[in-house]
Amino acid sequence: MSDLAPKPLIPVPRGPVPEAPPPRKRAMVELTIDGQKVSVPEGSTILDAARQLGIDTPTLCFLETLAPVNVCRVCVVELEGSRVLVPACSRKAEPGMSIKTDSERVRLSRRMVLEFLASSVDVSTAPQFPGYAKRYGADPERFGSKAETVAQPPKIDNDLYVRDYSKCILCYKCVEACGVDAQNTFAIAVAGRGFDAHISTEFDTPLTNSACVYCGNCIGVCPTGALMFKSEYDMRQAGTWNESRQTKTDTICPYCGVGCVLTVHEQDGSIVKITSPLDQSVTHGNLCIKGRFGYRFVEVEKPRKK
Repeated sequence: MSDLAPKPLIPVPRGPVPEAPPPRKRAMVELTIDGQKVSVPEGSTILDAARQLGIDTPTLCFLETLAPVNVCRVCVVELEGSRVLVPACSRKAEPGMSIKTDSERVRLSRRMVLEFLASSVDVSTAPQFPGYAKRYGADPERFGSKAETVAQPPKIDNDLYVRDYSKCILCYKCVEACGVDAQNTFAIAVAGRGFDAHISTEFDTPLTNSACVYCGNCIGVCPTGALMFKSEYDMRQAGTWNESRQTKTDTICPYCGVGCVLTVHEQDGSIVKITSPLDQSVTHGNLCIKGRFGYRFVEVEKPRKK
């Protein structure tokens, strides 16, 4: 053995522990929102700046963990010097901007968007919608009973989740979560145009024959309940779903060593669904099929010994 070779009985000293480089310092941008001056790091959006001031800006298609696609237009604000209202979720803050988030023009636009959505889509299971409608005085009924709708029967083709596209507002969240923002499966996309636009699998094939891996990340981001746990759907149909009787407990997924954080939703002694917090660095709200749907093993009764 060469004298230069390390001795097998002498441990090799550890090298330096790798460290992440410090974050690059960003210049601060000062703008005015509703008469209040605020400074935010360069690259922040108007929505970021508004939230820093404690201004509650309504959003439906926006989620912190997804790339903004600004399609719902309910977050629009009035920018001084701009001909049109701008989406707060994606418009970058610029020095000297003067923003109004609650002007009459903004309130009218938001009210119209909410009315258009609720007149064509079933928003009965959209948790944010009732508060927004009350806040802006939205009255979808004023369009009459002949308003164009996207009513259709729910698609129940598996035991894990239900797709009810009569509740879909085409926010693109599920598409983004299935794509580059999370899963990279690309099992679904938006197909068609106008009233024919809809969420579809590749070549409109049945979900069970598609590239779907049943991670359920699309359910986790859906704002209207168009995508729903089969367990929740069945309980709603039976009239037993009651969120006021549910508790939420955070724990670690037992299936592997990644350490994904689960939020266990329990009602009347049974687990009814599993979600994951957005603010966890391991998951960012995303799970695999085992983490999101594999909870049923805890409810399997063991055979009694004779």
